[in-house]
Amino acid sequence: MAATVGLEDKTGMEKTIGMDLLEIGEQELYFDQPLPQEVEALIAAAADAYGEPEAEDMLLAAYEKQPHHPVVHVALYRYYYYQHRLGEALHMADRTLEDTGLGLGFAGHWSEATLAGLGAGEANMARVRYYLLALKGAGFICLRLGRREEGEMRLQKVAEMDSADRLGARAILGVVESALQANA
Repeated sequence: MAATVGLEDKTGMEKTIGMDLLEIGEQELYFDQPLPQEVEALIAAAADAYGEPEAEDMLLAAYEKQPHHPVVHVALYRYYYYQHRLGEALHMADRTLEDTGLGLGFAGHWSEATLAGLGAGEANMARVRYYLLALKGAGFICLRLGRREEGEMRLQKVAEMDSADRLGARAILGVVESALQANA
């Protein structure tokens, strides 16, 4: 089911187009982007050494060599998240938002993001989806860190741009609301 989204065209007039955040067609996904072999090797070695102190060192070395590559961001994000180092995972999610936003032609803060500002269209929906998933992950981490208002704001921003709730931000907001009501 495609979400109907209003975007401004080049004349400033709004046009309505159908987009589905789950349909990405033949577009390149973040993990399809080539990495230097040395960086791939560092990430693979870090996975093999997971749980050992040197795993983080390898991931940081990969980050030093490719600080803007989405695969490196995801590797560090996951490492920190699963190590329960949520502050560092949130930092990586925010770096992902910055880099992905710039790649989409959007230099603003996530709170100012719109589908039009991200250049949402059939040619780059995979990157827009990646941006929104990073924002959703950051919102979830904020909730886990006890930063409820910030987490809700991030999730609401995703829900605003994902009218069909294909990425599930509204579902998380519903769980938060239910928990608040149960504790009231």
